[in-house]
Amino acid sequence: MFGYSMVQMVRAHADKLERPLRELILNLYRPFKWTPCFLHKFFEGTIKRGKKFSVIVEFQDGCYEEGCKQIRGIMDSHMRNNVRHYFPRVSCCSVDMTPSGLEEVLNSCPHIKKVYLNSEVKALLNVAVPAAGAKGVNRRGINLTGEGVKIAVIDTGIHPHQDLSNRITDFVDFVNDRTDAYDDNGHGTHCAGDAASASATYAGPAPNARLVGVKVLDKLGSGSLETVMQGVEWCIQYNNDHPLDRIDIISMSLGSTAQNYGSEDADPMVKIVEKAWESGIVVVVAAGNEGPNSGTIASPGISDKVITVGALDDSDSIERTDDDVASFSSRGPTRYGLKKPDILAPGVNIVSLRAPNSYLDKLQKTARVENDYFVLSGTSMATPICAGIIALMLERNPSLTPDQVKTALMTNADLWKGRDPNIYGAGYINAEKSIPE
Repeated sequence: MFGYSMVQMVRAHADKLERPLRELILNLYRPFKWTPCFLHKFFEGTIKRGKKFSVIVEFQDGCYEEGCKQIRGIMDSHMRNNVRHYFPRVSCCSVDMTPSGLEEVLNSCPHIKKVYLNSEVKALLNVAVPAAGAKGVNRRGINLTGEGVKIAVIDTGIHPHQDLSNRITDFVDFVNDRTDAYDDNGHGTHCAGDAASASATYAGPAPNARLVGVKVLDKLGSGSLETVMQGVEWCIQYNNDHPLDRIDIISMSLGSTAQNYGSEDADPMVKIVEKAWESGIVVVVAAGNEGPNSGTIASPGISDKVITVGALDDSDSIERTDDDVASFSSRGPTRYGLKKPDILAPGVNIVSLRAPNSYLDKLQKTARVENDYFVLSGTSMATPICAGIIALMLERNPSLTPDQVKTALMTNADLWKGRDPNIYGAGYINAEKSIPE
């Protein structure tokens, strides 16, 4: 047997290579069973120098700058290897590298803590808003509408729909580098409307909230760990640069299958959303749509800090007696035994904003409602509805911390007595009860 040095690399550094990355490297040998043994070494060398994949490299605590310096030096000595982006807040960088480059990094850089595959991330209102107690909330003679609150929708973009009434204040695109607001998929536009549509018929909970579009998913609704991390990092930096006009809420209706890293705090996606949480941004994420099986909460919803939202089927009515969890809504516990989701919000047959000529608009023409609206279901819809309700809470009391917001939502939810918290969370979100007088 000739070659197989990549197998030896995986064995020698298994503790530093995420399992999906180990499997990817080992699967590079699949064609070898059809190749004569004397050619193995030649073909392995070709693969090691020619095959390229995208990874996230995490450094040991306190070694970020030195680690990045070493990585840059190694990448410069290998063709087709390059550092793409730096994430100093979580001591990581994203890199395009060949197996040959990875081998030298693992052998030469003592500051490496873990190397992760830059895995794929996917995009996971008529009666819904009043059913959640979020329509016409009045405190001390003032109708709460999300005025003065800014919500970042990290998704496929936002189409400048008429019902958003020029409230898209900022837009950044980590997929196509465009500067004007757009949405070539349609998912992000629907989510923006779930939170903040000012439609006369299909209004979101916070029709006066301002929006920031952060495009991290492409036309097909897919992105990567890297683009999502960039989007969250951008929001944190935005607040550093605009201390008087901060992003208050991040809504993330996306996720990926949670991997087992031993602890949720070792998950790169969890690390970056918790940095946003610690910076004072309320982060709301989707539980996922892998129900009714247990243990299906997606990342970053597995975080013990952020607000993880499951979907409720309100049976197209504002009555509570016929409500129940949506069959597709992901269940806990998380891979690490944490009870999730935190709360349920309406997520079945939600009518919101349509992005004309987007991918979903063309694919699901029967989902169109009238000319300007679209119906979708999922924890993706429940998440921004929750974000819109949080906007009302922050309008009423801007000093609330993310932890206080989460506690108020969970404490004041409508409970299902005796029901499993890994299915129902704290219960059904109730805006009216969660907002103090």
